[in-house]
Amino acid sequence: MIMVSTAFFSRLAPLTRAADEFILTTVVLFLAVTILRWLRDASSALYIADLNVALGVVGALSGAILTGLILTPLGRRSGGHMNPAVTVFLSLMKVFPGRSVVPYVLAQLLGSVAGTALARLVWGSPVGLPAVNHAAIRPALTWEPISVFFAEAGAMAGLMLVVGLAMTRTRLARLVPYLIGLGVALVITLLGPLSGGSINPARQFGPALFSGPATDLGIYLVAPVLGAAFGAWLSHLLRPRTRPLSAPTRTVEAAALNQATFQAATKVPPISTSHEPIRVSSSEPANNGHISPPANQRLSHEWLPGSHSRGGERGAGTRGRARSYYSGYSGSASCCCRPG
Repeated sequence: MIMVSTAFFSRLAPLTRAADEFILTTVVLFLAVTILRWLRDASSALYIADLNVALGVVGALSGAILTGLILTPLGRRSGGHMNPAVTVFLSLMKVFPGRSVVPYVLAQLLGSVAGTALARLVWGSPVGLPAVNHAAIRPALTWEPISVFFAEAGAMAGLMLVVGLAMTRTRLARLVPYLIGLGVALVITLLGPLSGGSINPARQFGPALFSGPATDLGIYLVAPVLGAAFGAWLSHLLRPRTRPLSAPTRTVEAAALNQATFQAATKVPPISTSHEPIRVSSSEPANNGHISPPANQRLSHEWLPGSHSRGGERGAGTRGRARSYYSGYSGSASCCCRPG
């Protein structure tokens, strides 16, 4: 009975994480529509007439909202993707299970529709005004569809490349939620007046359904995903050339590196790492064959492979470091993007 219950909940976990993504994406779209309703409605007390200034404010708020949602309990549990392109990217980076991609993407698209509908219900007709238009994204009139495509794909590829490289470096991994927020803010501010600055299929899907036919919808749905895939390829190409290590191998190599480093610092004879018994002469300190350095010469183990003092598994290759990052802000020992 216990085994059956465990298997049942194990299969249910990916759906629970997808439900978290639905809620998070609903919040994102509701807030996106709300922000534009108050900043672009001429009758609003917060109205900003200059489009470029308004998009700068929208970018700053959107980046802060995304970072905040990633760090919420729901975001820590599901991974806080809120973007189908991000889900595809993490799957290609081998830190997110492929079987959960479809449930996540469907949840994100449904959340986009739900968030837009909720904003329409709360704010009423002002959401449908031409200046707000349910927060649907439109490119500049002077931009051709091919230019919009490459701008959206290129921006997403660049952002995912930065995220991918940060994931492979333990000291930068915990900054990824903030890098994402900053990147989104810059994209909206710089590309918003030109290509629209969406880089998120879910960001455009719901608003487009409510605002009417959109000739560029296909571009906003496909370009970010292709850009994310290209960013994942570049991340694999440029990542540090370290081979993934199993846990026992990491432990052995950590000990060997620690001994070699300490030997160079204190110029003591090397300590055997073989499996043979270590013979300690009567003139040597009988401390299980190890020499303890003075307190002022003890080395920090934080940066050594296999160290768990801070930052999780280090020196474990891209996959190990990526898991270290995700468990860092997921609040669990497993990868936060690995449901179940």
